[in-house]
Amino acid sequence: MTQQSFDVAILGAGLSGRIAAWLLSRAGARVALVERMGPDGAGSAAHVAAAMLAPLAESAIAERRIVELGIASVDLWRAWVAELPEPVFFQEDGTLVVWHARDRAEMSLFTSRVRAVAPPELVAERMRALDARGVAELEPALAGRFQQGLLLAGEGQLDNRGALRSLLHCAVAEGVHCVWEAGEVEAGDLPGLGIRADVVLDCRGLGARRDWPAQAAGGMPGLRGLRGEVVRVHAPEVKLHRPVRLLHPRYPIYIAPKPNDLYVIGATELESEDDSPMSVRSALELLSAAYSLDPAFGEARVLELNVQRRPTRPDHLPAIRVDQQARVVRLNGLYRHGFLIAPAVTEAACAVVRALLGGDPAAHAVPAALRWPGMIETDASRPLATLH
Repeated sequence: MTQQSFDVAILGAGLSGRIAAWLLSRAGARVALVERMGPDGAGSAAHVAAAMLAPLAESAIAERRIVELGIASVDLWRAWVAELPEPVFFQEDGTLVVWHARDRAEMSLFTSRVRAVAPPELVAERMRALDARGVAELEPALAGRFQQGLLLAGEGQLDNRGALRSLLHCAVAEGVHCVWEAGEVEAGDLPGLGIRADVVLDCRGLGARRDWPAQAAGGMPGLRGLRGEVVRVHAPEVKLHRPVRLLHPRYPIYIAPKPNDLYVIGATELESEDDSPMSVRSALELLSAAYSLDPAFGEARVLELNVQRRPTRPDHLPAIRVDQQARVVRLNGLYRHGFLIAPAVTEAACAVVRALLGGDPAAHAVPAALRWPGMIETDASRPLATLH
């Protein structure tokens, strides 16, 4: 087979793979993008995600680093959406958090966690308590249904599938060579596809599980899948204007309105590797919670019941591992925060790739703003001294 030479071969055309292909190619690198499935991205978690950009809301269940990565990523999304050739729905009208009166204790837990994790200045600037009138002014459809709420100002969302399409369009326009339906491919398999690459960037998510082994006998897997469940409905009678989170002790949900009267309804993750179809119980809980928020969801039409497994590391934080000898950079562990943090994490991985291409992976070769503490590691899970 005739071999083609590239500066970078990217394994996996999910969200991070597409961002990386675009960033590296427009920086002048010759890039090959290799994907086990097709170009629609249906095999990736990003294809069914709600794509909410809510660093403050996520601080209730995440660490400070996720909040900081999220803040940086929202800034990147804002700039990138303006550059993308195809219009992509992007909104920064905040997140509305509400709860039924019987679940008032959940509000106290939520706000306490947010204040403990998020930067104090961010909380002071963006978190605002609402009374019933304030809730109604923001979302008239919820008037009279909730006596209190919280507005997390400045938070946003985008259209996940539109973003995946437009990122790929940009990458192809920059000359990225795409290989689709390649099956399960590792770095050593690239010559069999006619590809020689100076550096390999592995963005395969759970497909790279073997390269993220447990670090101690009997410990948690180095990479595992956490099940997430999402319902996509068409609901012309529902009139929500921004993402809404409903606090509940058993099934807290989020509802993200999308263009054309589409709504994405999801919940927190399940500690399970199961990727079988959604159960009747899960579907009923999600849809019942949405109905309790706004009875107009009772007339919605269910378009999709989706299940996804998010690649998750033991500490629930993303990591970039660098094998300088094999010239492989591995990006993984975005967990449930894919769209929220992928821009900042992938930008850092691309900086490492460019440093390797330049033959100088020293600290000064990677911009200081991209050296997120502890995120760049050697394969032995020690911080890479020259990049940390």
